[in-house]
Amino acid sequence: MIDGHKMGQLRRVPPFDPVLLYTVLALLVFGLTMVYSASAFVIAQRTGRGSYYLLHDCINIALSLVTFFVVVQIPMSFWRWMSPYLLMVGLAALVMVLIPHVGVRVNGSARWLPLGVINIQPSEFLKLFLVLYLAGYLVRRQDRLSEFTHGILTVATLLMVTGILLLFEPDMGSEVILWAVAFGMLFIGGVRLSHFMAVLLAGLGAGAALVVASHYREERIIGFLHPFSQAKGNGYQLVQSLMAFGRGGWFGQGLGLSLQKLYYLPAAHTDFLFAIVAEELGFAGVLVVVVLFGILIVRAFQIAEGARRLGDLYSSFVAQGIGILIGLEAIINMGVNMGVLPTKGLALPLLSYGGSSTLMSCVAVGLLLRIDQETRAQGASR
Repeated sequence: MIDGHKMGQLRRVPPFDPVLLYTVLALLVFGLTMVYSASAFVIAQRTGRGSYYLLHDCINIALSLVTFFVVVQIPMSFWRWMSPYLLMVGLAALVMVLIPHVGVRVNGSARWLPLGVINIQPSEFLKLFLVLYLAGYLVRRQDRLSEFTHGILTVATLLMVTGILLLFEPDMGSEVILWAVAFGMLFIGGVRLSHFMAVLLAGLGAGAALVVASHYREERIIGFLHPFSQAKGNGYQLVQSLMAFGRGGWFGQGLGLSLQKLYYLPAAHTDFLFAIVAEELGFAGVLVVVVLFGILIVRAFQIAEGARRLGDLYSSFVAQGIGILIGLEAIINMGVNMGVLPTKGLALPLLSYGGSSTLMSCVAVGLLLRIDQETRAQGASR
């Protein structure tokens, strides 16, 4: 029986973590504003509707928030039970996008499945499904993680299968994220360092071989290393992005006053939205985005630690995986925009235009809020 004092504590547990919730809402509103700023002129010239991407982004965010609130109501025990089936659905969807007349091909890449009036990108959801599955795997194999076969080889084999499917799309950006998230979770989960380093080196070697074997990827690396000598070729996007950063200064040119978005910088409202933030809002705007993501990631690991203290290892691993996933996507996107990392087709979570990315990110944050809610309720009942 729970005494009256503890019942009162349970009733006083707030439904949502205010810090995490307001941080995510701030990112969504900030992103919506910048998507409109980055896209309005160009889309108005093409279609006569400057608000085209704004309206679609509003719909994407509305659907994502509805899904977010649904996810918060679902116990983590359900996600643990469903995780193997969700992973299988994600893998099946990766196969489906490769089937002619089933998957949607855009700019030579087959990454989307049509669902009525919208297209979804299965690789976005597979990232989260992998986090949910690996969390359960780490809990089940806690006493055998030090073994090579049960600790890391099984997961590496699964990643190789997904990697092959992603190569056929092709989607190297999602493949890099999947491997990085999986390795991060395995490292935190307690696999042996020697096993971890062996597979990591093998993975890096395989990545280098893929670059050397593909003239297109090799040219992309050359464009990254020497962008200004390839300013009209593979270094074009990076050069335009760097020019946007250079024009931004401390406080930017002003909201809506970017020049690079005027047919110079491709994907200004998606992959290179961060460069438009830098140009229009300067270092101050960049700092706001970095701080907001920093708060989100730190809060994810704090929630993970709270679940671990109460013995809920599954929820702890899920929260850690989500922190790694969103953190890596944000860091890689920002790094690409600043010329620190090679160009990859990755959206900036919660900011860039893109329905699948926004939906996946909101579901991930919904899981974090659910874990925090269960942890605080369990702690209050003790």
